[in-house]
This record gives sequence, structure tokens and C-alpha cells, in this order.
Amino acid sequence: MRDDSPITPLILHFLLLSLLAIGGANAVLPEMHRQVVDIEGWMTDAQFAQTYAIAQSAPGPNMLVVTLIGWHVAGFWGALAATLAMCGPTCILAYVIGGIWHRFREARWRRIVQGALIPLAVGLIAASGVVLAMGAARSPSTALLTAATAAVLYATRISPLWMMALGAVLGALGLV
Repeated sequence: MRDDSPITPLILHFLLLSLLAIGGANAVLPEMHRQVVDIEGWMTDAQFAQTYAIAQSAPGPNMLVVTLIGWHVAGFWGALAATLAMCGPTCILAYVIGGIWHRFREARWRRIVQGALIPLAVGLIAASGVVLAMGAARSPSTALLTAATAAVLYATRISPLWMMALGAVLGALGLV
């Protein structure tokens, strides 16, 4: 008997990603994109970028994108399955490792590991930005807006909400 439900592969993908998500769900966004868009074909590039934008604009944790992907793929049960698969293993691991981590707070190896995880997390999150930018830049005007937003946010300390508002206004005017 063959199970054509996307819930099982959804759970398996997010179980694995949860264990690799050093720095949060955004750190594994490129792999999430590869699985959801390129391998399974559950979403297009544009749908993935839009889902991420909705998740980031909503209040709550940054892993809300996982719930929205699950919802898109398999409705309520997909949202529940994806969320539990992404959060469950990480919560258990954090609880177990947290006790060990605290016990060795003065150990030299702990400071070395912690120092190595910082650039790893930053690199993973930067790769996520590239994947999202490629999905969002569907025309010359959206590519220009994406590049301008990245430059402004890199060079200034203004809130990203202002750039989102600008994008919304340009979209409402039909310019992007």
C-alpha cells in the first residue's frame, strides 16, 4: 500500500532540519527551500519567498515559516506536523545539552565550540538571505528593490519595517 500523503516526507524533512538549525529556522532556510521547492515541488520560488515574508511580518517566532509551509502543503495537519517536527527534537536536545553546557561553563573547550558556532550561524543565515533574494527578485524592478533594500539595511540602522512599508507602497502602485 502506497501512502501519497505529503505529511510523512514533511515530518522527515523538518525532523532532520531541526537538528541542523544552529541559529534558528532561518539558518536552514536554503535547505528548506531546496527540499520544498526543488525536490518536492510543493511550492514555487515566489510562493516560498512570500510565505517567508508573511511569517516574518507576523508576530511570533521566526520559525513560523515552518508552520506556514506545512499549512501550504497539507493544511492543518501539515502545519501541526511540520511545527512539531521542527520544534520537538530541538527542544529535547536543548534541554539535555543545556544542563551539560551549564556544567562546563568554565571549560576551555566550551568557549572554543561557542566561538565556532557564531560564524557558522551567521553564514547559514546569510545563505538564507541569498535564497530569499533570488526568490523575491522576479523582475528587474523587484531585483532592484531587493538590492536597494539589502544595501540600505547593511549601511544604515533603520528598521526593516520601513523597507517593507516602501515595498508595500511600490507594490500597491504597481511599480514592482
